[in-house]
Amino acid sequence: MGAKDVERQSPNVFRMRLMGAEVIPVHSGSATLKDACNEALRDWSASYDKAHYMLGTAAGPHPYPTIVREFQRMIGEETKAQVQEREGRLPDAVLACVGGGSNAIGMFADFIDETSVKLIGVEPAGLGIETGQHGAPLKHGHVGIYFGMKSPMMQTAEGQIEESYSISAGLDFPSVGPQHAHLNSIGRADYVSVTDDEALEAFKALSRHEGIIPALESSHALAHALKMIRETPQKEQILVVNLSGRGDKDIFTVHDILKARGEM
Repeated sequence: MGAKDVERQSPNVFRMRLMGAEVIPVHSGSATLKDACNEALRDWSASYDKAHYMLGTAAGPHPYPTIVREFQRMIGEETKAQVQEREGRLPDAVLACVGGGSNAIGMFADFIDETSVKLIGVEPAGLGIETGQHGAPLKHGHVGIYFGMKSPMMQTAEGQIEESYSISAGLDFPSVGPQHAHLNSIGRADYVSVTDDEALEAFKALSRHEGIIPALESSHALAHALKMIRETPQKEQILVVNLSGRGDKDIFTVHDILKARGEM
């Protein structure tokens, strides 16, 4: 696990260690998800006779993106059944945040053939696309080969992988799973981006109005859903937002930011 992410997700790391897991911080490179994946693959390639490689995101070499999609697709299957039971029809749009893309591909999988349903993936715009401090390779990257896959990624003109940035550790990744690249290329899914500030506002809104503290990752998708509602307030629509995680792990990050702004 990237050393920066160990710090940013300290509550999760504590839970893992409490349950007996060994968590090894990776200090090389940007010390984030990208570098943790690199080190895990490097170790596995030297110890495959006694170890398994397990990946939680929908990126990397085949068959890992497919394995992740199939294990995660129950999210979309259950959502689809519940919406039809409650509303009598399919939703107008399904939204999910996209870093590597695991929660999004799980949510989208059962809706891909339902062409009346818009699929919207939300990438992190970080401090703003124009600053270069973001993690939105689908719309602002170039196709390359990295991590055993061919997909859009943030890279220099010489093909060197650039550092991504997001307030959310889970979205701080310079590439994206190839299945999302495919959905984007055929126009089946739309991919947009949301800044740190927009995600923070959505984080606060859901916490205050619903008593649900969302993960900062999920807050990106929520922020875009709120934007859609504000843009067409007169339109009746069913929007499904995948709250892919709890915000317990992010409360210290958010606290420090809000305190620095004088909001706490």
